[in-house]
Amino acid sequence: MSDKRRRSGLKKQTFIKGSIILMVSAAASKLLGAVFKIPLTNILGGVGMSYFSCAYSLFMPVYSLTATGLSSAVARMTAQSAALGMYGNIRRIRRTALLLFSGAGLAGSLLIYLLAKPFSYYVMGSCEASAAVAMIAPAVLFGCITAAERGYYEGMSNMYPTAFSQAAEGVVKAFAGLFLCAYVTASPHIVFRIFPCVTEVRGAAAAAGITGVTLSMAGAALFLLVTGVFFRCPSHGEKHLMSRRSIAKELTTTALPVGAGAVATNLTSLIDMWTVIWCISRSAGSFVSISGVSRSELPGFVYGSFAGIALTVFNLVPSVTNMLGKGALTCITAAYENGDRRELERSSSQALLTSAVIAVPAAVGLGLFAPELLAMLYPRQSDEAELCTGALRWLMTGMVCLCASYPLFSMLQAVGRPSVPLKIMLAGSAVKLCGNLLLIPFMGINGAALSTSLCYVLIFAAAAAAYRRVSGVRIDAAPFAKVIYAGAMCGGAAILASSAAYRQGASSAAVLFISAAAGGTVYVLLVWRLLKKLRRKADRS
Repeated sequence: MSDKRRRSGLKKQTFIKGSIILMVSAAASKLLGAVFKIPLTNILGGVGMSYFSCAYSLFMPVYSLTATGLSSAVARMTAQSAALGMYGNIRRIRRTALLLFSGAGLAGSLLIYLLAKPFSYYVMGSCEASAAVAMIAPAVLFGCITAAERGYYEGMSNMYPTAFSQAAEGVVKAFAGLFLCAYVTASPHIVFRIFPCVTEVRGAAAAAGITGVTLSMAGAALFLLVTGVFFRCPSHGEKHLMSRRSIAKELTTTALPVGAGAVATNLTSLIDMWTVIWCISRSAGSFVSISGVSRSELPGFVYGSFAGIALTVFNLVPSVTNMLGKGALTCITAAYENGDRRELERSSSQALLTSAVIAVPAAVGLGLFAPELLAMLYPRQSDEAELCTGALRWLMTGMVCLCASYPLFSMLQAVGRPSVPLKIMLAGSAVKLCGNLLLIPFMGINGAALSTSLCYVLIFAAAAAAYRRVSGVRIDAAPFAKVIYAGAMCGGAAILASSAAYRQGASSAAVLFISAAAGGTVYVLLVWRLLKKLRRKADRS
């Protein structure tokens, strides 16, 4: 391949710039998601959140299979064509992906809609969640359109459309979801008329809340389609075009393993839904009774609290570091295709180290101050928050490993091994299933949290070993050890600051702020020293 061909593309965003754009947008999206999810949980409570989570647990595997792999597949094919200056090929890839996966999204939406009532009945033991399941069904179609468009822009190393569409999605979800939930809570008969099998206000409110998710995906799809009018693919470059059949075949063969791997990732949510409800229902007598919650409602209450509170907080940070994988994919693909080993090692190390720098202090802070944080976020659901305090602490090790696993999965795909994450996730899901069945009867919801951490520890170790074997990249472990040390110092400083604040009679909110400021200052200083050493080392080499 000639240098001229390699340089024929547009000026691209670097890995760091692209990743920062995506992480900032993901953080903003998650902040808006918290604005949506936290008040929603305070409105619905544990039982209502079990209906909401039931719908989400069915939606995510179907969405993952049809859409998650698509974005990465389009991005990889687009990046390959852009590296060769084949812009006509890129336009054909984009159109083919939209047509092919819009059909897949429509099929996924119909599948969820048809499964709404039986899934709700056989999983939850009632049809109260069926309206929520039905209302999220169209989101699969909108998600496929969004994934195709995001993959196109990411493959062109333009992360702004993805970033702005995520922000639009978060805004619509927060405002539409909460407005509809509040409106239907006051007038549940609106849902009762459409779904006669729903007879409870919490089931109607959950359906209204999850409609906000569907509208948010529709808003993101519309935003990206309109954006396409202003961001045009260059018309120059080489004229070679792949056939639509070849493009469809490569998209499918690349997207399906990634999508199946994402399904395996979401299997943990399905496993939690089935096993938590099943185990708690068979050992409900061993649990302390909760005021206002009957024995028959207890399994749903426990599961809804765990999914709506503990897992919501747990997923905040991984969803941000997931953007590192998107940012790294195009850079690592280009380096791998061009045989640039130095760039391959540099981009791989940057992605993993950045994820560790973000994940470690977050895990330390959430673990140490779980009671104060949950009490502040969920003041109207004190029973649910108390139930999830221990579970959130058990989840923190798994959170760090999950944060690092997302970039590894994208890196494996970038070097042409999209099926490896699927095998790893299936092994992790088996650990999760066995762990839940063995631990929940003895540890309650903390057992589900511990098995989640064990699952992601295994996944991270296997993914790191697989990437090293496939790519031949060797990553220095010393900087990661220093990040862990900085995290420990961060935790120590936060504990000392909180003890001093409590002795002065500070409120819980003030203690959280003071502890975060003290721990964060120590952590930033230590990590800054580490980054300066790494920069000097890079300059010498």
